[in-house]
Amino acid sequence: MATRTAEIECPPNLKERRANRSIQIAIFGVVILTVLRFVTAVYLPLSFDESYFWLWSKHLAISYYDHPPLIALAIRLGTLVFGDTELGVRVVSLAASIGASWAVWRAAAMLLADETAGATACLLFNATLMVASQAIGATPDALVLCAAAFLLFALAKLQMTGDGKWWLAAGLAIGIALLAKYTALLLGAGVALWLGASPRGRAWFKSPWPYVAGILAFTFFVPTVVWNATHDWVSFQFQFGRVVAGTANFAFLAEFVAGQLVLASPCILALAIAGLGQETRAWGATRTISIAAAMVWPALVYFLIHATHDRVQGNWPSFVYPALTVLAAAALQANTARANRFVAVSRALALPVAALILTVSYLQAWTGLLPLGLQDPIARMMAVGIRPVAGEISSFAARNHAAAIVTSKYATAGWLAFYLDPHLPIIETAEDYRWLAAPHACPSVLRMPLLYVTQNPRRELPSVAAHFSTVVLRETLVRSRNGATIDKFYVYSLSGFHGPAVGRAVNAIDD
Repeated sequence: MATRTAEIECPPNLKERRANRSIQIAIFGVVILTVLRFVTAVYLPLSFDESYFWLWSKHLAISYYDHPPLIALAIRLGTLVFGDTELGVRVVSLAASIGASWAVWRAAAMLLADETAGATACLLFNATLMVASQAIGATPDALVLCAAAFLLFALAKLQMTGDGKWWLAAGLAIGIALLAKYTALLLGAGVALWLGASPRGRAWFKSPWPYVAGILAFTFFVPTVVWNATHDWVSFQFQFGRVVAGTANFAFLAEFVAGQLVLASPCILALAIAGLGQETRAWGATRTISIAAAMVWPALVYFLIHATHDRVQGNWPSFVYPALTVLAAAALQANTARANRFVAVSRALALPVAALILTVSYLQAWTGLLPLGLQDPIARMMAVGIRPVAGEISSFAARNHAAAIVTSKYATAGWLAFYLDPHLPIIETAEDYRWLAAPHACPSVLRMPLLYVTQNPRRELPSVAAHFSTVVLRETLVRSRNGATIDKFYVYSLSGFHGPAVGRAVNAIDD
């Protein structure tokens, strides 16, 4: 006897209640994660890159050796309000993370035509270790991440409304990203892919709007081009030289994949890959690529190729995370009723696994829960334990009437400039190409008693000792946490300077 099974559907009001509850949970989760970032930003000392960029903010220029100028401007703005504190250095990045969260939510809601999917994408975005780490730090990545989220929002609005004026918002977003970091060029490549690989995109070629947007975006990049043109193209050579640097080494590729598994969390990345796969299959069938997939593919191809011959730092792909989390939400949305096992398991474990990774990371950052010592990447990168070291250097400098501190590494220069109390002039002698906006060291100061601080005297001392007749090791100071050594600082007294002046006074404040 044949039987018929009735298909049971949730009543509309029950569906609405469930959707509202999902949105409320997402809001609660995003708020908690945002508060955690703010608390950590106030508590955690600066990384060596943050202190380096903070020094840039004391000598504003139209560009710098490593990056365009936006991070220096952002830090300068934050410290004008909150002073030279960790919060002052990081506050603009923190604010940018709030804007990025909003933009991801709205973009996903429009692209997936579902408010709950928008909330889900926003929660997944905030649950990644990539966003937790980059949104805290005062680095160019935090600003590019925010610009990428608003670019996604602008393109979603463009697709939904058909109003060409949204191209101006897209151009502005790319321009701001280019003002922060060179990898923003890959955002432009994503837009170009969407334009060329979808009928709705190609229709815009007949309109002036995309071209106006391109001009607007490039306008923001002009200062960086001008600066490079007047400085022997040093920044372009450094950054773009990486594209072809190195020899084949697939260990870098394995390192890249492993790093992204942790930074995205395995299950969120699995959902994103599933979403990218379904969008790519649809592209093959319909000859139409989605905006989110178009924003991922150029960066993904580039970084995979780069990782075959050179290291890809974990933070470099941060700007694709807005699109990745939209794709992850798309995978959840498409497979709600008939999820395959891969997506079903990833969906069930996505937030618990991400929460576990974030919990361990925050506990390690705050307390040094695991006694890793020299192998602790968070402690080594951040200035954990630097305050006692800086205090001893300050005391020794006062007792010996040292006029300045000499360094030969940008990380040491940045940390000492920020954490020495009272502040002393910091003269950086070996990497002056990083400090082209800072004044040269005053010859009269170089002839006074000085201290030289290094973490690697075997490699760095000879270049400094060549300029002084007397170089004497005075102190070996240990930077530690919970009794475990992180690294060591060697303090030398210098006197008898000879020859032409060297170095730059990196913490002299410009007028």
